[in-house]
Amino acid sequence: MQFGYTILYVPDVPATLKFYEAAFGFKTRFLAEGGDFGELETGSTALAFCSHSLLQQMGKTPQVADPDKASSEIALCTPDVAAALARALAAGATLKHPVETMSWGQTIAYVADINGFLVELCTPMG
Repeated sequence: MQFGYTILYVPDVPATLKFYEAAFGFKTRFLAEGGDFGELETGSTALAFCSHSLLQQMGKTPQVADPDKASSEIALCTPDVAAALARALAAGATLKHPVETMSWGQTIAYVADINGFLVELCTPMG
């Protein structure tokens, strides 16, 4: 078994891909014709997005993300959390927690993406 990708449900896949490119420097790996599904090039495991409308066509009821009641987060590792935070905010992310060094030595910050998903910006562990 291998972890392949995570899919986040969003109202607008192309806008989300553009945001992640501007905010975090990822490149779009794939965007389906019609714009209902897309993937970012993020390394061995992809971050993907599926539109609410496509899910509804499949009989599912997607929920809107709420960073203040998050049930998960995306963690993006970087050696410079402060610079990553500044870039994300300039691209339209919302600050949820400023840069802080944790007791175990890791530096972290949190933003919400344009869809309300919680994104942790952090230095690598170990």
